[in-house]
Amino acid sequence: MKTLDLKLVRDLRRLWAQALAVALVMACGIATLITAVGASRSLETTRDAFYERQRFATLFATATRAPEQIATALGRLPGVAAVQTRVSQPVLLDVPGMPEPASGRLISLPDSGSSLLNRLYLRDGRLPENRPGEVATLAAFADAHGLRPGDRVGAIVNGRRVSLRIVGIVYSPEFVYALAPGDLIPDPRRFGVFYARRSQLAGLFDMTGAFDDVLLLTRRDANLDAVTEAVNRILAPYGGRDAITRQAQPSHAFLDNELTQLRAMASVLPPVFVIVAAFLVNLILGRLVTLEREQIGLLKAVGYGDHELAAHYLKLSLVIVLAGTLIGAALGQWLGSALVRLYGEYFSFPYLVFRPTADLLGIAVLACLTGAAIGAVRAMVRVARLAPAAAMQPPAPTRYRTLGGGRPLSTPWIGALTRMSLRHLIRWPLRSPSSGCPWQWPCW
Repeated sequence: MKTLDLKLVRDLRRLWAQALAVALVMACGIATLITAVGASRSLETTRDAFYERQRFATLFATATRAPEQIATALGRLPGVAAVQTRVSQPVLLDVPGMPEPASGRLISLPDSGSSLLNRLYLRDGRLPENRPGEVATLAAFADAHGLRPGDRVGAIVNGRRVSLRIVGIVYSPEFVYALAPGDLIPDPRRFGVFYARRSQLAGLFDMTGAFDDVLLLTRRDANLDAVTEAVNRILAPYGGRDAITRQAQPSHAFLDNELTQLRAMASVLPPVFVIVAAFLVNLILGRLVTLEREQIGLLKAVGYGDHELAAHYLKLSLVIVLAGTLIGAALGQWLGSALVRLYGEYFSFPYLVFRPTADLLGIAVLACLTGAAIGAVRAMVRVARLAPAAAMQPPAPTRYRTLGGGRPLSTPWIGALTRMSLRHLIRWPLRSPSSGCPWQWPCW
């Protein structure tokens, strides 16, 4: 092992506590970046794949009671790729074992086959058939009450009680974040969504040959504003209310807001940790160079060059980065997996996996390497400028200049310690607020 490498090992043994503190700060930055960006990518990738596979609609509209023939006019609008009408009505639920009533919604499925839009992802059981009382329910509601295929739930429909027999447990892209009307936080115990065949619900709600809810899937090049305006115009005579796009749909809006928060956390917090780590590296190496002036002078006197000695102190910072990377990667993997599991309790996806990618770890390591290099710049420059003869002598005391002849602060009501503090602030106006940042000129 080379002499400077032996010295590096000894320095690390002597400064292990300070080096570990800096490594932990870097690890926090790496872990935050991996957790936030990894969870954001996991949510976004899962959302996009789920939306595409289940053909999630891009436009939603409601009416009081519109004839089925209107669907043809809606399908002919420019930019519209698919249209599906349905019956969707709120109901009160009587859940076994729950003393207070819960709210719910009954939504129709086509009389045969699967839906054209907002397709259901079947987890357990089967989709309902065209038989009285057969329904499928959301997985969140079923899990909250321990319901399984074959169980029954009571519902108040048009003033009369109806027994609903659950035959399937499903996920829906429309209710990834299932909110009851007026709620801000999902409560799967008190809100459930049930799916039944169209003819069954049409008879219960007097919707034979009519609909009160419509879904539209638009093409990528469609003008959403123009399509929305046209849909509102067509449905207006039938009690139509303002149509909303996917961006305003409650479930998607809450999920998109969570992704925005994760991106903000990934862009704000990691740079703070890197800047703090750079300052700590600068502080540790700066003090180390001051304490090792004589050793640096001796090493230069026996033939070691400026570049070799500067690289030695840079290696010390790189070892700290390596330790911080290993700790941060493991911590980020654990925190990211825990965060995704937490999201799984609030967002109803059939699958949600946290997989940090190599490019994400590379970005984190590059940021920490940059911060450590910036923190080591001051020490490396001081080592390069230090002449052997000057290094063998004690450092020269700092030369101060008087401010206004020394009289403004020489007043009897200002104490000695206060006077020293004020003079320090005035003499180094940039060093004090920057806490010794290596890129400020007074630090040099």
